Amino acid sequence: MSCDEYAVEVDGVGKCYHLYERPADRLRQFIFPPLASMLGRSEPRYFREFWALREIGFRIGRGEQVGIVGRNGAGKSTLLQIICGTLAATEGSVRVNGRVAALLELGAGFNPELSGAENVFLNGAVLGLDRAQMEARYEDVLAFADIGEFIGQPVKNYSSGMYMRLAFAVAAHVDPDILVVDEALSVGDEAFQRKCNLKIQSLRDAGATVLFVSHSASHVIEVCNRALLIDKGRLIEEGEPKKVISAYHKRILAASRPAALHAEAEDARGPATLPGATALEPEDDAFLDPGLVPATTVEYPSLGCAISNPRLLTLDGRAVNVLVNGNDYVYAYAVHFSAAAAMVRFGMMIRTMRGLDLGGGVSAPPAAPHAFFPADARVEVRFRFRAAMEAGVYFLNAGVVSILDEEEKYLARIVDAVMFRVLARKDALSTGMVDFGVAPTIAVRDAASD
Repeated sequence: MSCDEYAVEVDGVGKCYHLYERPADRLRQFIFPPLASMLGRSEPRYFREFWALREIGFRIGRGEQVGIVGRNGAGKSTLLQIICGTLAATEGSVRVNGRVAALLELGAGFNPELSGAENVFLNGAVLGLDRAQMEARYEDVLAFADIGEFIGQPVKNYSSGMYMRLAFAVAAHVDPDILVVDEALSVGDEAFQRKCNLKIQSLRDAGATVLFVSHSASHVIEVCNRALLIDKGRLIEEGEPKKVISAYHKRILAASRPAALHAEAEDARGPATLPGATALEPEDDAFLDPGLVPATTVEYPSLGCAISNPRLLTLDGRAVNVLVNGNDYVYAYAVHFSAAAAMVRFGMMIRTMRGLDLGGGVSAPPAAPHAFFPADARVEVRFRFRAAMEAGVYFLNAGVVSILDEEEKYLARIVDAVMFRVLARKDALSTGMVDFGVAPTIAVRDAASD
């Protein structure tokens, strides 16, 4: 691959910051080292070095989508800023071939005193487009951002979500050769995140290179063809996303308390396998993504019982939340009855990211509920189900109902108790939201027989 076929080339890049113990040390550093140099003496140093990045080198081909992962403070954002040219490297070099559109932080490149409309044209000019070119894209930007009449208001009055909507809309409509995103999309609502991801996919399909930082390991595996792991300022691993994410998880777990993690894992497993179930094949690639945690959980008031420890498991007991389409898994939760209850049923429901009830199940039919649970009873509830839905993010609800005043009511309920992602299968034949197990057959007839 020739140099021109690379969108980004990073060679031996390092970034060093000077850290001063006292404000006065900055002035001393400014005055005394040059003076010592003039007198032929060794130069004193009033700071200590902190290398945010060291010896980073890689190449990204045109049309690639590359995810950068790593713990907070690893140097990911610093690296993106150097690639975009908003930060100078201390050592090494970066070569970028093409127009770069970046979302490094909310409002970067926006003038807070100008209106949203004025900032659209200002951002376009910064990215190398003249007014006529931006006027041709203006309506598309407005439609994508969908902030209505606020486009005429100063952006200093915008919420973080509106800021991000407009910034992404501009970046995505200036025909970038390279799109760089640094976690900015995490502030948007889930529906808009989905919209942005589809736009990123269309840009990539059109030949653009996409480089982004994400704490969602499952998202990196799903959409990227390559990943980079940065830790303590150094490039630790690069290559196939699944391999890189595995190395990332090992580092996260190694940094945690091993004993506590072991205890939590044993707690989550419960029985080794479901009664009457065979363990999943070793090739099941389901895994646990620590960053996949719901922020929309709602727990309803208790009427004599409480739900705890909702979780997803493989059939052999591994805790997971990133599932493989077509495989079977177990949704489990614990129930503690603080008061006696009769005519009880336990339930689960899978919902889409937009809140649509996709499907679920109950532990008993309405005509034959569980007869009675005494006070202080503890129950482990398990539902085996097949991940027969399209690739995407979903939520699981949990509920316990009983007959109260001749009406079935919730004793306990948690909405969005568990968040999980389903990965696509490359050999899948299904289309749409749910896999119905459609089995196609094709019969070729001789045209002459018609």
